[in-house]
Amino acid sequence: MTATVFIDGEAGTTGLQIREKLAALTGVVQRSLPPEARKDRDAKMRLLAEVDLAILCLPDPAARDSAALVESMGAAGPRLIDASSAHRVAAGWTYGFPEMSPGQGMAIASASRVSNPGCYATGAIALLRPLVAAGLIAPDWPISINAVSGYSGGGKRMIEAYESGKAPPFELYALGLEHKHMPEIVAYSGLTRRPVFAPSVGNFRQGMLVSIPLDLDALPGRPGSADVGAALRDHYEGSDFVSVFAAGHASHAGGAIEPLSLNGTNELHLHVFANEPRRQAVLVAKLDNLGKGASSAAVQNLKLMLGL
Repeated sequence: MTATVFIDGEAGTTGLQIREKLAALTGVVQRSLPPEARKDRDAKMRLLAEVDLAILCLPDPAARDSAALVESMGAAGPRLIDASSAHRVAAGWTYGFPEMSPGQGMAIASASRVSNPGCYATGAIALLRPLVAAGLIAPDWPISINAVSGYSGGGKRMIEAYESGKAPPFELYALGLEHKHMPEIVAYSGLTRRPVFAPSVGNFRQGMLVSIPLDLDALPGRPGSADVGAALRDHYEGSDFVSVFAAGHASHAGGAIEPLSLNGTNELHLHVFANEPRRQAVLVAKLDNLGKGASSAAVQNLKLMLGL
């Protein structure tokens, strides 16, 4: 069986990567609008009526407009994956993180509306949700999340600034503490207290590290780093794309980690760095902000939804 797919916003960073990945996927035929018709509502509606699934790679307002257009079509409309942040906590949309909890992959497979997770949120939720579920972190515990991303996650203006040499080598941003990924982190991490989130951007195109420091003695039951690693391993056992590296793993020699080695993949690596005598740990999620954090995650969800 062949499925037809339309990428609404195929000329953007995420859209281009999804288009490339789908070109190598058996069982999928891509449909497109000519550039001059991309803002033509009637032309878009006609194409939407002819495809099985549409992926929205648009700014949030435009994604809401396209989603509303599909809703107006009723049963004639296609299934949707939204790669924007417009619907990540919206009623009627399934959160597109298959490894988040048991049964989430099945929920995505049967959903008509799937919202792709944010890149930072993917790393944060992947680290936090299993530990909250296991009782190692209390839902109301004050959590701090630090992260650094490649500049490709910042959109056209940021990409141009870095590639023209006008941007600084590193900067903290969103210091008003209202980053757009916060609602989904709160909604899906299991936390009831809003974390403090400090994102940053470095002078590299893609790649991401999300880190969470923990004082082990302050946590419920005073877990050891081995307990933290075991809870993560148990949660992701059998996962195709999520790997856990607990304290003492060979990859932790030297006590350092870089953000680039998973670029171009759908992999997510979760690390537990620890100083057990000091009773301190740092959890780190490594992923490609354009891969597992965007385009590769969308293709993973598409394959679940289309049974590929």
